[in-house]
Amino acid sequence: MDLREKAEKRVDAKIEFQENLYKYLIVNVIIAIICLLFLQSFWLLFFVMFFWGIGLLNKFFKACPINDYREEMIEKELSKMGE
Repeated sequence: MDLREKAEKRVDAKIEFQENLYKYLIVNVIIAIICLLFLQSFWLLFFVMFFWGIGLLNKFFKACPINDYREEMIEKELSKMGE
């Protein structure tokens, strides 16, 4: 896999995460309003937030991998050691 393909996959993952985050926020605000006006309880909101939140976290970790941060730190240390 060349560098461009890798970059495209990372950008696509970040865009997908952002889209899902916006949908998550919008839907949860709507559900909160419905719960407040009609149900008088928030169990439905918490249920949706929890399970959708797990999927959202999964997409976050795919979009912003921790290994990349580690690689950046290694590169910084190597450059410091080379000076």
